[in-house]
Amino acid sequence: MSSKQDFVDFIIDQIKNAGLITFKKMFGEYAIYCDGKVVALICDNKLFIKQTEGGKSFIGNAIEAPPYPGAKLSFLIEDNIEDGEWLSELVMITTKELPEPKPKKKKIKGESK
Repeated sequence: MSSKQDFVDFIIDQIKNAGLITFKKMFGEYAIYCDGKVVALICDNKLFIKQTEGGKSFIGNAIEAPPYPGAKLSFLIEDNIEDGEWLSELVMITTKELPEPKPKKKKIKGESK
């Protein structure tokens, strides 16, 4: 089942104070970026935050689940989804702990992968 744009918009609005928030639609689901780092996925209208030690400490009793079959476990956020302040704090904590994205290699015209 694909996620609905209105759910994505709701989540983006909830975390708007965490930093520069953007998203990208991929295969009917969404990757959520904060300051250029993928911090979360929205799959089947559920929010999955990438796992970090700081995030786990902040959440407390975290529910871990894969966002899609074969994926690494993430924190499934259900209870505090409407608490924008709490959710923004979690995203900020997660963003700080994630590594910087690797720079993309420039493609040379005519070169294949």
